[in-house]
Amino acid sequence: MYRVRAANSGRRALQIANTLPPPDIILLDVMMPDMDGYGVLAELRANPLTRDIPVIFVTAMDGTEDEERGLDGGAVDYITKPIRPAIVLARVRTQLELKKARDILSDQNAYLEREVASRMAENQLIQEVSIHALAHLAETRDPETGNHLRRTQEYVRTLARSLQDHPRFSAYLDDRTINALAQSAPLHDIGKVGIPDHILLKPGKLTPEEWEIMKTHAEIGAQAIAQAEADSARPVEFLRIAQEIARCHHEKWDGSGYPNALAGDEIPISARLMALADVFDALICARVYKPAMPMQEAYDIIVGGSGAHFDPDVVSTFIREFEAFKRIAAAYAE
Repeated sequence: MYRVRAANSGRRALQIANTLPPPDIILLDVMMPDMDGYGVLAELRANPLTRDIPVIFVTAMDGTEDEERGLDGGAVDYITKPIRPAIVLARVRTQLELKKARDILSDQNAYLEREVASRMAENQLIQEVSIHALAHLAETRDPETGNHLRRTQEYVRTLARSLQDHPRFSAYLDDRTINALAQSAPLHDIGKVGIPDHILLKPGKLTPEEWEIMKTHAEIGAQAIAQAEADSARPVEFLRIAQEIARCHHEKWDGSGYPNALAGDEIPISARLMALADVFDALICARVYKPAMPMQEAYDIIVGGSGAHFDPDVVSTFIREFEAFKRIAAAYAE
């Protein structure tokens, strides 16, 4: 039993097709006043609301070229007049069954896409929680750092996004890498778990011997992350970046940093961004060995370190994004 709606012109057919609920199938004559069937079919196919409605041409024209034109335009079948009701009903039934199957498949695909997106979001959340849990393991050794992880993560994200179109950085800083950078940033000081408390929490200046021990946290962290990646069944991008950051975020542009005295572009981009973010946050926050520094003083120190401690282009970006840095510091204040 079918409910049928009739239209006496192409324009009226389009109006009906665009009403809700839309028709399940359209039987369309080629020869109509004002607008022929080919024109109606073209408009149906151009409209996202009607493009998937199956169309059967019903016409007195029986030329092969006319049939090919209709099928090429998107019609699913072609019936010539005079029509035989049993044939029409059989073809309509066939096309409705095909449409029902397509709709079921489309619904299943949409469900699977939603399910995949949901699982990916869940996995991403689990990954982020695990990263922060590991990072906080190091933070528990140094309770005064508080929101340092979140602030430095957002500083790095801000710098990376601002540098995304820079000629020196654009090939590296695509959206995926920026997300991995931000994801990896909280692991930069995970190696502190290997530093004895009497050094890590010392309120005064470290002796040369103690400072050498303190500096090992960069290599300790990188090795721990490298081992985690080695235990994985396949390479994990954010762990590779996290390893770069952990090992190299204390390197300096002029080669005077540690642990490998890298200079200039030898330092991974990820570590160059982290270096500035980490130093800026250390300056504006209180530590066991120093009070918090005023924001403007910290700004002046970062700018003064251009070409010595920091990549000059990263510093230029910091200058441009300084207001964003201040907002991040305020949003995640201790």
